[in-house]
Formats: sequence, C-alpha cells, structure tokens
Amino acid sequence: MGQAQDCRHVLQRYLKRLGLSAARSPAVHLVAFPDRDVPADFAAPDCPRSMIIGRGDVPRSYESVLRALRDHGSGTGPFDPPQVDELVRGVLGSSLPQADVLAFDAEHEARVADLTERQQQVVGLLRNQHRVAVVGGAGSGKTWVALEQTRRLARQGQAVALVCYSRGLGHFLRRVTESWPARERPAYVGLFHDLPVSWGAPRGEEDDSSWWEEELPALLGRLGAERPVEERFDSVVVDEGQDFSASWWPPTLQTLKDPDRGGLYVFLDEGQRIFDRSGNAPIELAPFPLDRNIRNTKRIAQVFGSLTPEQQGYDGLDGPPVRFVHCATHDAVSVADDEVQRLTDDEGWPPGAVALLTTRHRHPVQRDMVERYGWDAYWDEFFVGDDVFYGHVLGFKGLERPAVVLAVSGFRDLNRAREMLYVGLSRARTRLVVCGDLELIGQVGGEGVRQRLKRVEVARGGA
Repeated sequence: MGQAQDCRHVLQRYLKRLGLSAARSPAVHLVAFPDRDVPADFAAPDCPRSMIIGRGDVPRSYESVLRALRDHGSGTGPFDPPQVDELVRGVLGSSLPQADVLAFDAEHEARVADLTERQQQVVGLLRNQHRVAVVGGAGSGKTWVALEQTRRLARQGQAVALVCYSRGLGHFLRRVTESWPARERPAYVGLFHDLPVSWGAPRGEEDDSSWWEEELPALLGRLGAERPVEERFDSVVVDEGQDFSASWWPPTLQTLKDPDRGGLYVFLDEGQRIFDRSGNAPIELAPFPLDRNIRNTKRIAQVFGSLTPEQQGYDGLDGPPVRFVHCATHDAVSVADDEVQRLTDDEGWPPGAVALLTTRHRHPVQRDMVERYGWDAYWDEFFVGDDVFYGHVLGFKGLERPAVVLAVSGFRDLNRAREMLYVGLSRARTRLVVCGDLELIGQVGGEGVRQRLKRVEVARGGA
C-alpha cells in the first residue's frame, strides 16, 4: 500500500510538471491481488477493504475504483474526456523523459535518505557487541552505520578513532563528523596512515611503498604501546576494512586502551578488495550482514548484482535505464567526456551531480588538479560539488554521485579488474553511463554483466 501511495504522488507531481490539468483531478491509490481472494471483512491500518481489489472484485474493478475515488480520493479538478486524453498522452508519451530524470533523481534521493534513516535499527543491534565485522555489498549503507556507531560510542563517553584507507573517504568522514556536537565527535577521524603521523611519526616519501605498507603501520604499534593509556582509544571503527593489510591489524589493536578487549568495529565488502593486500580483522564473531541495497536504483544495482560476494535485495526505485556505449578501450575516456557533456547539456544534470571515473590511468583533468593544487584541494572540490568530478575508481570507494560516467579504460592488473569494475559500476545513485569494450568488460565481470550491458547498448551519438 505504501508503494502504491508513493507511485500516486510521483504521478501527480509528474503531471503537474508537465502542466496538465489532470494533475488536479481526483486521484486515489489501490492495491490489486487479481489471483488471491481477499475476505470481505479484511482491514488494516491505512488499508481499508475498499482500497483493495481481490480476485472476486476483478469483474467489478471499474466500480471499485469509482467507489475508492468517492470515499478516499483527493483532488478538486475535473476529470472529463479532455483530462483523460491529457493523462493518457502524458503517461504513454515516454517511460521516463530526459526532462524528468532530474525530478526522478530528487524522488530517489528522498527514498535513499529514508532508507538510510531506517538503518538505525542496525546500530541498535550492535549495542552489546565490542568486536564485530559488519559485511555488506556496495550501496548497503555500511559507511552510514559506521558513522552512527562512532557517534553512539562517543556519546557514551568513549574515546573513538574512526579510520579508513582512502583519501576521499577520509575527507568525507571528517566533513560529516565536524558537523556533530562536540560530545559526539570521535577523538580521531581520518586516514589510518595519518594517525601515527599525528602521534609524532615522520610522514615519509609518497613513493616509498615499503614505508606505507610495513614501516609506518609498525611504527604506529610501537607509538601506541608507548603512549599513556589515557591517551589511547576505547574503540576503533574501521570503514572499508577490506583495504587493510594483515600486518596493519596488530598495530591497530595497540592504539586501544585495552588491546585484548577494547572495541573494534570493522565495516567491509570483500567484493571491493581492489588493493594488492590481504588480511582479516582479528574478530572471532560471525560477520553481521547488511544484505539490502539502499543507495542505487534497481536498474543500476542489477547491472553489478552478479559481482557482489553475497546476493543483495534491492530497495531503490527502478530509475532510468543504464546506458552503455561500446567503444575501443583506448577511446573510452574521450567517449566518456562526450557522455558527460550529454548529461549536462542534453539531460540538464548540474555539473556538480556528475562524476567521470576511469579504471586505468587518471583522467587528464584529475592529474592537472592534483599537480596544481594538491590532494586536499582536489577532494575539497569534490565535496563543494560545483563542477564535474574527475576521479579514478581506486580513490572513489565509499563515495558516490547521482550521475556517474564510467570509462572502462583498461586495467593495470587483471587480477584486481573484477573488483575495480564492481566499484565503478556501483558509484552512481540514479544515472549510470558505461563506456568501453563489451568483450573486455565481459572477460573481467562475467557473462551476467556483459549481457545486462548488451541489452542497454546504444549507438555512438545515439539517444
């Protein structure tokens, strides 16, 4: 009944945007079960029997609709033949006109916000757990739950560290927590590698991989063990925990006041293990699953559904079709540039709602911005949201935008290509455009992804 009510509201707003007088005509929502008998005395809150059409009502469904309009309908305008013709033309003219994609995006955003709020029940289930791994596929709300768990622990008076590996996600976590009341903020929030630096470790050279992978994490463990107990953390919350190496977990525990029993909450998705490192969090309890996708439209989620480690349910709205533009791999970036222009010029997307992501080399715009202004300014620009964002899938985990153009521009390491494709396909909430070679995508992502993109393939320059 809730779904039917939502659809009625969407239809009325749609007709109003088209300027049709049918938007003011009487309207009502009903639910039909044409293959099931519904008892005459059935009733439920907000769902009286007169708003249900059962198997026995089908021959008289016309009368059922008229009766529901009379008893429960809203609207003051006429519904004469001219309004009926307007309604038919408006609804059948297009399944989702380009001009209406933005209106749908607003509708979907509201639904995502509502579903995200409902995730509070998950935080409640973690109330009595001190060490737990929360596992969920892309779009399942892991980061939001991680933030709420951090806030809850801090509100209890705990000193909490909220850490991750990726720069962009670290910026996001800081921006969110800065808006919280002081008593709810974590004691530390940001990159795992910045934590030892904040405790006095040298930063090291950017291109010294052994320093970042082994030496700096080990130094964090020593600094934690030497630090006064009262200056350590009661709990550590790790977002995107699949990015952590096995050698990083012992130093992480050393940052706790009680390394053996202190709180450790790890949020992860094994399908997004896109870095060349492995290691499991030191948690003995069975993982706590988040198995519903609440971020992406159903059409987007279905494209990457075969790439998720566990089967997900889809709670998003249907949304506009995914768009796939077949092209040679070496042309993917330039074709993606054209698709960004199509989104902003033809469909009317605000530039700040669009991101272009690559899978191999960084986009020239990204390279120029980082070289010119540095990483902090680059990520600040993303969160300001005034312009198209150019990024790489490696740095975009945990982040999203309403519209994403994915340039499948090749892969440096085919062993990690499936995970990178999964990340790239799952970053758009409402509008997804994929540019690349269908055979390469099928080789990397499997037949399920290939077939779904094949069904939505369009000609270069086509609508």
